Amino acid sequence: MSIFDLFKRKRPAPAAAGVPAVASLRETSAGTPEDALAELDAHNGNDRREKDRRNARPGTRILVIDDSPTIVALLKRMLQQNHYDVLVAYDGESGLEIARREVPDLIFLDIVLPGIDGFNALRTLRRDPATKDVPIIMISGNAQATEQFYVQRIGADDFMKKPFSRPEVFNRIEHLLDDTGTPRHISRTAVRAEAITRPAG
Repeated sequence: MSIFDLFKRKRPAPAAAGVPAVASLRETSAGTPEDALAELDAHNGNDRREKDRRNARPGTRILVIDDSPTIVALLKRMLQQNHYDVLVAYDGESGLEIARREVPDLIFLDIVLPGIDGFNALRTLRRDPATKDVPIIMISGNAQATEQFYVQRIGADDFMKKPFSRPEVFNRIEHLLDDTGTPRHISRTAVRAEAITRPAG
């Protein structure tokens, strides 16, 4: 179950034996998004322990660009729990400005944004010498935008479809880590070479 499924519930599901019920975003004891995020963190704690995962080095700076405060809050909380520094932007223009100024180690970039969309932001980031090698994970819950992404594949390193789970977020990051635990941009040459050498089937 993804963490976003929990938000869709109008009432908490009955708890199974020995498993506490998890409240929805709107139905926590204090009624705040922060409380809901804390409950979701507790619920998803077991996911983090399911397998040993390679993590980026502590202090890795990650920029989240998404116009949804809920998505931003969720990703920020997840990432900060792994000791990453998180920068946030709610539109493409602000995201580009922060990316140029701070040059993060990794960017989560939503496709559907107000103003400049994620595709144009991605192109701009790839053309800028300061940000051209920053690894970028595109995210979207829009079916048409998702399809367009797979058709274009314009320089992004990975794609994550909403709704997503905590393990998926960290699996995507792990996929981009080099031997020092630093996220690396996957060049088109490397992608082509990997496709050629990948075993069939």
